[in-house]
Amino acid sequence: MTRSDLSQAELHRYARHIALPEVGLEGQARLKAGKVLCVGAGGLGSPLSLYLAAAGVGTLGIVDFDTVDTSNLQRQILHGTEDVGRSKLDSAADRLRSVNPHVEVIRHEVRLSAQNACDILSGYDVVVDGTDNFPTRYLVNDACVLLGKPNVYGSVFRWEGQVSVFGTKGGPCYRCLFREPPPPGLVPNCAEGGVLGVLPGIIGSMQAMETIKLLLGQGNSLAGRLLIFDALEMTWREVGLRRNPNCPVCGDTPTQTGLIDYELFCGIRGDDDAREVDGAAPIGRMTAAALAETMSGGHAPFLLDVREPWEWAVSNLAGHGARLIPLAELEARIGEVPRGRPIVVYCRSGQRSLNAARRLAVAGFGPISNLEGGILSWAQDVEPGLPVV
Repeated sequence: MTRSDLSQAELHRYARHIALPEVGLEGQARLKAGKVLCVGAGGLGSPLSLYLAAAGVGTLGIVDFDTVDTSNLQRQILHGTEDVGRSKLDSAADRLRSVNPHVEVIRHEVRLSAQNACDILSGYDVVVDGTDNFPTRYLVNDACVLLGKPNVYGSVFRWEGQVSVFGTKGGPCYRCLFREPPPPGLVPNCAEGGVLGVLPGIIGSMQAMETIKLLLGQGNSLAGRLLIFDALEMTWREVGLRRNPNCPVCGDTPTQTGLIDYELFCGIRGDDDAREVDGAAPIGRMTAAALAETMSGGHAPFLLDVREPWEWAVSNLAGHGARLIPLAELEARIGEVPRGRPIVVYCRSGQRSLNAARRLAVAGFGPISNLEGGILSWAQDVEPGLPVV
């Protein structure tokens, strides 16, 4: 692309970019021709998509299937109070077009999966991972490696953030750094562990910076380097990374040549939540609707909430007899759980409660069921309007 591909309005809008020797008219034209996919329109997706749009990246794709919740607004600056309840994609598209009407916004209102990832990612030059869960991170990584697309990675948790670039030619991928996911429930997500609202703005802006450099072909990228930011100490650390020649995805002789079931890979879905644990009784599954029916029939089980006290303060099932024992306190307070009575354990989405159910099963309690989908499913299927975070 050349100057003729930029309108007079665009030349005026991007004047401060064009003044940079590393950008100029040719570089700005390259940004206009660039196609970037942002996976997620949340905490990281907000600043990175805003800055990419402002920079004049011509095509921005966004993958998200969620709606705006009040608890998002502390960090997800794409959305405002008036957007609560709207599709995040609708909200994001309106905001990005307001920032720069010259940018084309493509909406992918789907859950990214092994079935659709390659089709969606293949149409873009750079993929930016703004997700907050391990299955999608591994999915994005593997799809990028298979398609030969750079993957601009970022993650945030509490006061710490990380950023790197994976999947470049000869460089490491996410699997080289984290070959196996952590055990389910070991690392809480932002909804469970919290995150300082400013932090995604810092890390997401870094992701936008790396994306722009990749499109321009300027500077040294973070490929082969992981930056770790500690907001409390206001320090950056750099960790050198190398491609693992034995990596199952990007190694010299890859053993995985296609996409897999990433929820099963990360231990989030599968038959293991009903299996016997160390000879204990199997753990059952219960839907929110089934639990409501059981309680209305006069056979209420013991409801055990293993979330944190601040989550309980926002919403709880105390009116249905639930008791709060946070997962970290379960061992010390296990005497508060009755024996010889059916137990249903719940948390926000079902993972921490599954860990708690396993511990109770090993300790000889039972019968035990895990509430599928946690209090989120209860709010959706049984008690609409219940505030959940």
